[in-house]
Amino acid sequence: MAMKRYQCLPCGHIYDPAEGDPASGIPPGTAFEQIPSNWVCPDCGASKADFEPMND
Repeated sequence: MAMKRYQCLPCGHIYDPAEGDPASGIPPGTAFEQIPSNWVCPDCGASKADFEPMND
């Protein structure tokens, strides 16, 4: 089963596990659930709690 993508509710940024967030030290292939709780949206700074799973 593929890892789910998550979308930032405040700004619409999409976290794609296939890409990760290398600029924040999150390597490609990292599931959203494995990201540290202090990670924030790279576009708007919203907290991890402001992300919702996408239905795709």
